Amino acid sequence: MSTIELPGNVEELRSRTRDFIRTTVIPAEPRPGERLDAATRAELQSAAKEAGVFAPHVPQEFGGQGLELRYWSPVFQEAGYSPIGASALNCMAPDEGNMHMLNLIATPEQKQRYLAPLAAGTARSCFGMTEPHPGAGSDPAALLTHARKVDGGWSISGDKRFTSGAEGAAFCIVMARTDAAGGAPAGATMFLVDMDNPGLRIGAPIHTMDRAITGGHPHLHLDNVFVPDEAVLGEAGRGFQYAQVRLGPARLTHCMRWLGLARRSLDIALDRVERRELFGSPMKDLGLAQELIAQSVIDIETSDAIITKAAVLLDTDPRQGSALSSVAKVHCSEAIYRVVDRAMQLCGGDGMSDALPLASYLNEVRPFRIYDGSNETHKWAISRRASSARRRAVDTGEPYLAGLQGEPVGVL
Repeated sequence: MSTIELPGNVEELRSRTRDFIRTTVIPAEPRPGERLDAATRAELQSAAKEAGVFAPHVPQEFGGQGLELRYWSPVFQEAGYSPIGASALNCMAPDEGNMHMLNLIATPEQKQRYLAPLAAGTARSCFGMTEPHPGAGSDPAALLTHARKVDGGWSISGDKRFTSGAEGAAFCIVMARTDAAGGAPAGATMFLVDMDNPGLRIGAPIHTMDRAITGGHPHLHLDNVFVPDEAVLGEAGRGFQYAQVRLGPARLTHCMRWLGLARRSLDIALDRVERRELFGSPMKDLGLAQELIAQSVIDIETSDAIITKAAVLLDTDPRQGSALSSVAKVHCSEAIYRVVDRAMQLCGGDGMSDALPLASYLNEVRPFRIYDGSNETHKWAISRRASSARRRAVDTGEPYLAGLQGEPVGVL
């Protein structure tokens, strides 16, 4: 992997992670298309702790490696070289995003109750925002789940779907619409809800093409679920703001993990063309194969560059970083898909079968163009931001450059 120069401790962690994935995790991978079982996951997480690579993004006080967000990518990419690597290191969605948000906005008591076991790998979590039609999907403003203020707490009712990781989770961070109450504005509020809470029920599973996320993507039903006031995460009415705290980095970490898998896919293809001969020449010397390889290298390197820039911005200017993470999500999800698809093409019939894991990789990365907001929704937002930024620039004095034929540039 080509990387910028990293601080010594980060490079050491990246190197240890690389060795751990290749020597311990890859030999433990399930057959292509099968899920990682709980016993193997626990064994790998124990080994990751011993190797000093467990929970790279988690503060050291909670048992992690304390890595700054700007340096997550090199380590997450090494973890993502195996489809189960992030689970072994406890930096897989949705837990990774939930850990990050809890660390930033949870109270000390909430951190001990929810973040500590999550960071240790002894509990899993889920995030309840997506809803059945016509509720919230790519448009969070369509949120229908409602929480009303009652004596001593809140009562939550609504339906969620695609609640990734819900099966076997210990708790869910539920997004619900709330009315103005106690000085808090109307809007959305996040609640920490234990999965054994009366009134909360896991519904029908949703059978998807991906297998890497433990706990599936089922429906979740909340029928007058009572939670105390202490279950509010952050402040009431600020849920949409907190969602950006979570979703900006979470979009980017998906890019990091799947980019690692794209690198694995290209390596498989490179090994294949090194020893395969066609029409009297090694495949690596054929122009058509070289085109596929070159385009994949370009997709990987451009993805790496935009991830690196977005990660630095998320550390220094979260608003700009969140906007760029949206750009990264679109670019990387499409580029990574192309890399895996080309690798399958280079490997011919074996690429379509379970003789190689490439087909299962394609199943993992294809949903990323939908998950965390469809690419079309992100493109709509990216376009609006670009138009607004240019309009403000012109309004504040920059010349208007699209003058009509025969008119001086800058004249409307």
